[in-house]
Amino acid sequence: MKLSAYLSPSRHGVYYFRWPLPQAEEQKRRTVRISLRTKCPDRAGDLARHLASCGRLIRENKTLARLRQDEMRDIVRSYFAASLDRYVERLNDTGLPERSLDALRQELDVHEDAIGGFDDLSDLYLDTGTLDSFRASAGLTEAQWAENEPALRQEMRKARRDQIKAILSAAESLEGYSFTKPCQTAPRPPQARSASLGEAIEDFMAEPQWSDHMAAKARAFLSVLLEYFGPDRRMADITRHDAAEVKKVVQSLPINRKTKTETKDLPLLEAIEVPGMKKVSVETVNNHMAMFYRFWKWAVTHGKATEKLFEEMKITARKKPDDGRKAFSPAQTKRLFQELTENTSGFVKEDDHKWGALLGLYTGARLREIAQLDVTDIRQEGDIWFIDINDDGPNKSLKTPAAKRRVPVHSDLIQLGFLDWVAAKPEGQRLFLSFSYNAKEGYGRNLGRRFNNVLLPGLGMKEGGLVFHSLRHTMVTRLAQAGVPEPLFQEIVGHERQGVAQQVYFKEGHTLVQKQEALEKFKV
Repeated sequence: MKLSAYLSPSRHGVYYFRWPLPQAEEQKRRTVRISLRTKCPDRAGDLARHLASCGRLIRENKTLARLRQDEMRDIVRSYFAASLDRYVERLNDTGLPERSLDALRQELDVHEDAIGGFDDLSDLYLDTGTLDSFRASAGLTEAQWAENEPALRQEMRKARRDQIKAILSAAESLEGYSFTKPCQTAPRPPQARSASLGEAIEDFMAEPQWSDHMAAKARAFLSVLLEYFGPDRRMADITRHDAAEVKKVVQSLPINRKTKTETKDLPLLEAIEVPGMKKVSVETVNNHMAMFYRFWKWAVTHGKATEKLFEEMKITARKKPDDGRKAFSPAQTKRLFQELTENTSGFVKEDDHKWGALLGLYTGARLREIAQLDVTDIRQEGDIWFIDINDDGPNKSLKTPAAKRRVPVHSDLIQLGFLDWVAAKPEGQRLFLSFSYNAKEGYGRNLGRRFNNVLLPGLGMKEGGLVFHSLRHTMVTRLAQAGVPEPLFQEIVGHERQGVAQQVYFKEGHTLVQKQEALEKFKV
């Protein structure tokens, strides 16, 4: 069967209706794309004919052509979606009584018999309610309507004629039976009594569990669900099959979709079909899956959904031989220490960069954790000086709850004068004032760039897998090699301790004395 020009099947077999938007000067031709929620070509054809008849109402609308592309797209998409829903609901749920069909046939005769296609009698069928409905759906002001009314009324009469033909054709098809294999229809979201996706996500994000950084990431991941299903989709109606389809969509996401010229203005399902775009990494796909699973697990616990979805849906990546970051060798840490303390080559320009890098070397702390420290975070308990890594204060955040910890100050740092440098700073301010804040990286951007792009290349250490974060790998490696128990060095670097004994029975954690003894085993 030859498909309508307005129909196109997706790679998953679901049919979509496409309709060209009014084109303004110097604008590319754009279209709206509406899912018909069916894999059956016959049913898709009926629905497409109905929407095409509705679409003729707006084809010549010059007012729409003067609107911005996103405004025009929203108006037209909303109009088509509402028309499709009303049409399908009426046919599937209540049908059309015979007297209604007779009335439609009489009206069609008037339109067909009119001289030139339309006359005053034909125009009478456009009652005030019909005109107001279209004006409201298109968002036209009284002035815009007045300017375009004659042309719009003519197009609406044409559309009304063709709409009646489509309705009668669909109604007649329901009067017979087919004993061939029925067409597969994609599930249409029923209105189940459960929370909507949009409501559930807002409740999930309202939980007191997010740093600003993680909240932004979570919303970015969950926005894919909102785009794919729509905020009004009931949680109870989303199935495992739907989850598998979402995974395929995520795997097809272009990198930087929201900023790339080719995709930034396109809906989700159109953006993934743009050819030649590099797709997101396996890690990004798995981050999406992990957030989706976390959200659905929460939703089941809180009665928003009936079953957990996205469980065990991560992709196992084939690792390359030298994939990922690695630790510095003993010779490299000695060279770093010499340059940071003596500045023999002149690569260390400021004390902030010197002490920031040394803290990374002697604590294994994350870049953001170091860069956001306050003066008051360097504290003393008994004879032990320690660094209080916390998220108490503006623009401070931690990656996980386990990241909140106390790390002793290594004796080498004390001998180098770190405590004297801190004591010279007034309380109530950040420790590293030269590091500016960035929403994505916190205060760590300046320190990270200086270390990765100036110090390492200058010392001949710029190679794959070696960055500031490698100092963290180095600390873990050296402590493990020195015989420090894994739960102890995990607590020092802020990793979550594993196992029931560590998580349930040993919640208090290790003492400062234990951590100091372990940390002192680290040697440059």
